[in-house]
Amino acid sequence: GLVRLLAAPGWERAQRRCLGAMSRYSTEQRGRPNSPDYRLYFKNADGKYISPFHDIPLFASSQEEKEIPAKRSRTTGTEVLFNMIVEVPRWTNAKMEIATEEPLNPIKQDTKKGKLRYVANIFPHKGYIWNYGALPQTWENPNHRDNITGCGGDNDPIDVCEIGSKIRSSGEIVQVKVLGVLALVDEGETDWKIIAIGVDDPDAQKIHIDDVKKHKPGYLEATVDWFQLYKVPDGKPENHFAFNGEFKDKDFAVEIIRSTHECWKALLHKKADGGDIKCTNVLVSDSPFCCSEEDARSIVQS
Repeated sequence: GLVRLLAAPGWERAQRRCLGAMSRYSTEQRGRPNSPDYRLYFKNADGKYISPFHDIPLFASSQEEKEIPAKRSRTTGTEVLFNMIVEVPRWTNAKMEIATEEPLNPIKQDTKKGKLRYVANIFPHKGYIWNYGALPQTWENPNHRDNITGCGGDNDPIDVCEIGSKIRSSGEIVQVKVLGVLALVDEGETDWKIIAIGVDDPDAQKIHIDDVKKHKPGYLEATVDWFQLYKVPDGKPENHFAFNGEFKDKDFAVEIIRSTHECWKALLHKKADGGDIKCTNVLVSDSPFCCSEEDARSIVQS
């Protein structure tokens, strides 16, 4: 069950844990940035190469670096905290993403027809307007038709828009408080967008989805505008939303996250067909895709 903690001490602990989460993971760059061969691999505190997709726990836990992923969750007040992998820092344009079809799933820049992908500036915005990334150990199954949108998933980890005041770095692990969710329908696929804020942000304790408009006026409206229009400069039609673009609350968002986490579990245990997705991992010991530390090092060195 969820453990209730005193709010103020709980959030102080959360902020300390957030700093600890960053120190528990590091990244190693291979290749040159802004090139097709660029990769950002991940290591844990023991120096082992890991998959950010599969080996970093979804739920933030005080013992996460020592446990089988996702066995425990931690709360501050009534909040369950999640680990977010930052792929794209705010105000940048390069479409960086977890490489789901490569072993150990490093971060790379997406390509299309052999060319690196960058998002257009949707006036008056510059690049991505949040720190953009994903929740580990989640998967939007394309073969599962969502009851709400009527569409299958987009075959990726669930996306996160982190709206805190800091500009994060690609590869950074941030513990976040979930505020709500936006249901995007992107080219016929369900593409949930979790709205969250880092627990180390000064506004994290007081802000909820209903009062984002008060503390960060225009941000939610800009988010809908951005997702509706960001592919138009590439000659594609506007995107659409379920719920007429309305943001659903935290409880709704957490249920969506838990559902995608169950889909990920099925993927890692061969109970769902992931197609070309690579499930190689180092820490999910009961998964048939678990490999040795030496095998993981060989993947990176190759």
